[in-house]
Amino acid sequence: MTKSAMTKYFPFDPNPRRPGRLPPPRSCDSQFHVLGPTDKYPPRPGAAYEMPSATWEAALKMHRALGIERGIIVQPTTYGADHQATLDGLAALGPNYKACANAVVLSERDDAYIARLHDAGVRGARFTRAGLGLALSPEAFGKAVARVRELGWYVKIQPEPDGILEQAPLFEKLDLPVLIDHMGRANPAAGAQDPSRAKLVELLRRGNFWVMLSLGEKISRAGPPWDDVIPLARALIDAAPDRVVWATDWPHPVSTKQPPNEGDLVELLYRYAPDEATLKRILVDNPARLFGFDR
Repeated sequence: MTKSAMTKYFPFDPNPRRPGRLPPPRSCDSQFHVLGPTDKYPPRPGAAYEMPSATWEAALKMHRALGIERGIIVQPTTYGADHQATLDGLAALGPNYKACANAVVLSERDDAYIARLHDAGVRGARFTRAGLGLALSPEAFGKAVARVRELGWYVKIQPEPDGILEQAPLFEKLDLPVLIDHMGRANPAAGAQDPSRAKLVELLRRGNFWVMLSLGEKISRAGPPWDDVIPLARALIDAAPDRVVWATDWPHPVSTKQPPNEGDLVELLYRYAPDEATLKRILVDNPARLFGFDR
């Protein structure tokens, strides 16, 4: 597969492979993005990427192939505060799907728009890394978190490429649910000595911090089959088995190498989880509790 003509990044594999065994019923993909044709969903000026083929229909095809029944649409930075693609995805995919807004919407849109998001199934706000052009100032961050608290949502933190350590002072004192993406972008080659891993384990022991097992294919220094990320994932599971979720991160935005087939990512998760009970927690029980599927 060649690079997309529209961006400098590689596209997702359009033919998701069914994993060797199916995940448990009601399994959840805790982060995927929905985009669409640029004439219907215009990218914001300066957007880091476009991916018009990553429609909700393509996402549903992927989930059906994997045996995934629930999912969280995470607003892509491509659209900034304009959540129409995410709203349309929620309307089409139905009650087994919820969403996470981009936190800039809390600064840029009015209460009526935020209420519309909540009514559609948005339950969190993601604070994205600075390099994608939507970072908030510390003051704006504080105001956005106050609004998250009023709404009863969770905070979602996207790590910087070199980990969470320098970001941590901004969010580590929060007392509401905080989900940290992509295993904190810890360096698997550094093992337990990695400062981002140590900080993340410390946070996970506090009771309100959660972690998403995702991006193993990019975090890995060794490459496929990504053996080096397994100890990292297991350390995070051991730290907080009841506050770990998993995600594909489909359609793998800003990939500088060809993204893996999602079937391979499901099977990588099976290698993270030491037993069926832990796998069910990660895929079913934990996301149901965090995202409110069973309420």
